[in-house]
Amino acid sequence: MRRLLISNAPDQSFNRTVSKKTANRKAGASGNQNTIQDKCRQWNHIHISLFCLGAALLLTVLLGSLLYLVTSLKIPDISSITDYRPPLTSVFYDDRGRVIAEFSRENRFEIPLSAMSELLPKAFVAAEDGRFYHHEGVDGWSILRALIHNIRSGNKAQGGSTITQQVARSLLLSPEKTYTRKIREAILAYRIDNYLPKEDILYLYLNQIYLGEGAYGVEAAARTYFGKSASELNLSEMSLLAGLPQAPSRYNPFKHFKLAKGRQRYVLNRMAADGYITPEQARRAYKSVLLWENREAGNMVEKYFVDQAAKYVESRYGIEALEGGGLKVYTTLSKPMQSAAALAINKGVRAWRRRNGGVAGALEPQAAMVVMAPDSSRVLALIGGTDYEGSQYNRAVQSRRQPGSAFKPLIYAAALESGVTPADILLDEPLQLQGSTAGEFWEPENFSGEFYGPTTVRTGLINSRNIVTIKLLQEIGVEPVRRLAAQMGVTSPLSGNLSLALGTSGVSLLELTTAYTVFAGGGVYRPPVFVDRIVDREGRLLENPGRVGGGKRVLSAPSAYQMTHLLKGVIEEGTGRRARGLPMEAAGKTGTSDSNMDAWFIGYTPGLAAGVWFGFDQHMPLGGNETGGVVAAPVWLDFMKKGIRLQAQQKEDFVVPAGIKMLPMDPTTGEIRTGLDEGVMMVPFREGLLPEGRGRLIGAVAGEGDTVIGQKIPEVPEPDSEP
Repeated sequence: MRRLLISNAPDQSFNRTVSKKTANRKAGASGNQNTIQDKCRQWNHIHISLFCLGAALLLTVLLGSLLYLVTSLKIPDISSITDYRPPLTSVFYDDRGRVIAEFSRENRFEIPLSAMSELLPKAFVAAEDGRFYHHEGVDGWSILRALIHNIRSGNKAQGGSTITQQVARSLLLSPEKTYTRKIREAILAYRIDNYLPKEDILYLYLNQIYLGEGAYGVEAAARTYFGKSASELNLSEMSLLAGLPQAPSRYNPFKHFKLAKGRQRYVLNRMAADGYITPEQARRAYKSVLLWENREAGNMVEKYFVDQAAKYVESRYGIEALEGGGLKVYTTLSKPMQSAAALAINKGVRAWRRRNGGVAGALEPQAAMVVMAPDSSRVLALIGGTDYEGSQYNRAVQSRRQPGSAFKPLIYAAALESGVTPADILLDEPLQLQGSTAGEFWEPENFSGEFYGPTTVRTGLINSRNIVTIKLLQEIGVEPVRRLAAQMGVTSPLSGNLSLALGTSGVSLLELTTAYTVFAGGGVYRPPVFVDRIVDREGRLLENPGRVGGGKRVLSAPSAYQMTHLLKGVIEEGTGRRARGLPMEAAGKTGTSDSNMDAWFIGYTPGLAAGVWFGFDQHMPLGGNETGGVVAAPVWLDFMKKGIRLQAQQKEDFVVPAGIKMLPMDPTTGEIRTGLDEGVMMVPFREGLLPEGRGRLIGAVAGEGDTVIGQKIPEVPEPDSEP
């Protein structure tokens, strides 16, 4: 029993052992089960993460592709940049090839990479895009750096744009600042970089980039800041320019020199770090003295001329060509002549001030001058006023003022062409001419208020006799004079009645000076020329208006010489005596309008013609004794003394043409003498119209059909001059 009881009774220690093992087995089984579950859960998390990551990547690719496709639809074709034709500045030159003006919407001059210093492109690469030669249009590292900087600074100060991106933005995209445009910009930059060589991209960049002060491209910037071509820049100058693209206004050396120098230091250090220059070269360049271009406005005395030349170009080719066509316009302007004209005008204004007790700054008259070459009508100088900054109104071209007696030579020219001779006689006597309405009369007088009886045609013009001129106009008719004036370049409307004899119709100084060149040029009319030739951006000659042509004969050579001889007498013995003093023959005529509101003198030598006008814009009298002979003739003489010295060739005498016979004549009576007695002079006559003994008596009193418009009688508008 005991044994049975022992053998059958459970062993407590064993039971404990067995219980432990069983518990351990159970625990082990349970632990294994937990481990498997944990591993399953881990694998599930990994699978889910991988799936989510894959889905995210796939979604990103899909969205990126979709965005690429969407933005690509709005991206222009990059092939257009191969035909790079930016708007270029048009340049105007004087007659010696010196720059006098520039016209542009964007001040830009194209320059090839080969014409630049080797260091100039490298300076911009170092400053703007150090990895330019290593990336494919977009630089991820630069974008990352810019992004980190922007996050830290809280703004978008840095964009990380490469040079190629800047080219894409400037040439192919709008300037809007949006993320969509930035994406398009990056796509374009990648395409451009794979389409063009790096050198071509640099060429586009350096000709397109804005560098402040209105300058686009390195060539315009070099001229603007340093007054030289980009091919002539030294290291100090090019490194300063290379610092401008990031912020042209902030680093403008004219306004913020210290900031500009700081930016220059950065550029030089980058160039040294990239191995383009040595540290010693960088130090020397930074310390170099910078010589700036004179930023004063162009010479104001040339502005009136330039405006007129520019109007011609615009009328021929349009404003787009003028301001963006890159034209080279070679003008007829002589800068020495222009300066001499300006000095003579200023001297004349001071003289008027002294005579009239004026003071500087008070209301003073305006003045204008036109200088021309008679054999070609090339305009060598033009003054349109005394102060261009104060008024751009060109009084030599735009203003229509009464020329007074300065118009008389055109009447006498028409008379001579019709068969009148210098010896013919007209009665200088009181006239009473019917006005435009019944019962009204005009009683013209000479400037002196006196009448001189029988007067030769020669004396009538030399002494500027009003009555003689009116009778001469009666004799030949108004229409022949209007017709001849139009043929000689006077296109302003002219009166159709006898008041034309007194120069009451307004004309421009340019018109009347051009008409006088017909006398000096032997009867041939040539329109005034401001532009010698025009060359396009490719160097092709567009036109050559300055080439001396045949012109159009509007007056016979003998009649033109007779006029020159008569106008010589005006200077030698008539109203133009204050214009005497040149070392050669000179001819000219004074002009004074009613109440001395306008003072004129137009004259010429064999090689130079000039016209002078003085008057107030407000149509006020110049003064009691301020006539053309007092005000304008001395200015003309002052200029001509300098002008004839400036000419390379200058004839001393006017050429006597075929068909002229010189005869001794008494200038008072018109009698032809057999010898040069006292008071007798040689006078030119047209062969076939030689007087028999003395000149004819011509010029009757006006009949009932003649009408003259006086000051108080309304004038009926006249038609434009006949062509």
